[in-house]
Amino acid sequence: MIFRRLSQCLKIDARRKFIASMISLHLVAVLAFAVVFVFGFPGYAHAYTNKEKVTFQRTIIDRQNQLNPNFRKIPRKTTQYIIVHTSEGGLKSTLRVVSKGKKRVKGRFRTRGGHAHYVIARDGRTYRIMNKRYVADHAGLSMWNGQTDISKISVGIELAGYHYTPITKNQYRSIGLLIEILQRAYNLDDRAVLTHSQVAYGTSNYWFKKPHRGRKQCAKNFARNKAGLASSWQFDPDVRAGRLQADPNLASIFYAQRPPSPERLDTNVITSTNTAWNIAGDEYDSSTTMYQLPNGECIPGDEIEKSVGWDRIPGNTIVFLNRESEDETGCDQNQVKIITNGSTAWDFAGVHYNKSSTFYFFPGGRLKNGRDISDWDGLPTGTKMIIGYRGPYKITSYRHLSKIAGERYNQKNMLYYFPNKKIISGDAIKDFRRLPRGVLVFVPASREDSEK
Repeated sequence: MIFRRLSQCLKIDARRKFIASMISLHLVAVLAFAVVFVFGFPGYAHAYTNKEKVTFQRTIIDRQNQLNPNFRKIPRKTTQYIIVHTSEGGLKSTLRVVSKGKKRVKGRFRTRGGHAHYVIARDGRTYRIMNKRYVADHAGLSMWNGQTDISKISVGIELAGYHYTPITKNQYRSIGLLIEILQRAYNLDDRAVLTHSQVAYGTSNYWFKKPHRGRKQCAKNFARNKAGLASSWQFDPDVRAGRLQADPNLASIFYAQRPPSPERLDTNVITSTNTAWNIAGDEYDSSTTMYQLPNGECIPGDEIEKSVGWDRIPGNTIVFLNRESEDETGCDQNQVKIITNGSTAWDFAGVHYNKSSTFYFFPGGRLKNGRDISDWDGLPTGTKMIIGYRGPYKITSYRHLSKIAGERYNQKNMLYYFPNKKIISGDAIKDFRRLPRGVLVFVPASREDSEK
C-alpha cells in the first residue's frame, strides 16, 4: 500500500514537472515571437519609418527617358535577389554607361544600356534608370546556389564609386532605404541581398584554370551592417557544391569566420599581394583597362601580355578601369590634369584628392585647395588639377621669383597660373622679366608636404 501511494506521488510529480516545462517552452516561444514582431522579421531591419521611405521615394530622380532606345524591355518573371554593385567610375560616366551602354574605344556602343535599375550618387541622390519590373543587364555571367543568369531574377543597384574607395554615409542611408522598400515589394529577406562580386563567375584565364569566382570585384567594400542588413551567407554555395573554384581574396572578405568589421579597402595599385586580377577581375586584359607603370608609361590591358607579361608587371603600377582614352587616366604625363565626363579627381590623385598639396582650378576661375574639397566626385567637367605642390605664391617687390623658386624657376615642374586662367610650366616661359602682375607660382612639394 505504501509503495503504491509513493509510486502515485512520483507520477504526479513527474506530470507536474512535464507540464511546467511545457509552459516554460510556450512562454519562451511567445516571447521570441514578440521580440521578432517588435524588432522585425529576419531581413526587415525596420530602420526607417514609413514617412522616411515615402519621402525617399519622392526624391528619386527619374532618368528612364535617357535609356538607350535600342534596349529591349523584357518583364521579369520573378524577383529573387537584390544585387549591389560599385560602378567603378564617377557619377557622370556611371549614368551614361548604365543608360546608354558601354562604348568601344573608338566611340561606338558595344552594349545597349540598361545595366542597372538604380544608381546612387556619393551624396545619396538616387536615380531610377529603368522600371524595376524589367530585366536589367547588370550581372552578366553569374551564378548563385546553382541558379545562373542572375540578371533575369534580380534588381540591380549601382553605387557610384570604386571597390577600393569608401562608400559614403549618404550612400549607405539611401541604399538602406531602397533595399528595405524592394524587400517589402518582393518579399525578400537579407540573404537575398548580395554583391556582384559574390554572384559573378568567370571561365579559365591566366589565374584560374576552371570556372571560378572573382570575375568581378565590385562592391567587395560594401559593409552590410551599415545598410541595415544582417550578416548573410557563411559560405559560397556554388564553391561548396564544386560548381566553381573559390577566389581566395573574395572568400576571405565574405566568408571568413570572424565578427563584422568595417569595409576592407584595397587600392588600384599593384603589389605582391594585390594583383591585376584582384583589382580588375575579368577586365584585367580589356582595352578599356589602363596600366600606368612606375616610369609613367601607360599600356592598355590587351597589350600587357605581349609587352610586359602578367607575371612581370612591376609593383606600384596603377590600374584604371573603364577608361576610353588616356586623357581619363592622367597618362599624358602632364602636371596639369583635367577632369572629363569619364574621369574623377580620384583617378588622378587617389587619396591625395583632399590633401593640402592638391589644387583645383575651376572652369569659372575659382581656385581651391584640396582641403576645401569634400568629395572626389561631382566636380565640374573641365576642372584642372595639380598634385604635389606648395603655394600659391604671388610675386611682389618684396618677394622675388628667385626667393620663391630659386634656380628651379624655369624647370618643367614649376607651374605659373596667369590672370587669363592659363597654367604654364616654367620651361614654356620665354621671358620671365615680362610676367604679368598677378601671376601665381606653384612649387613642387616634398614627399612629407604631399602627405599633409
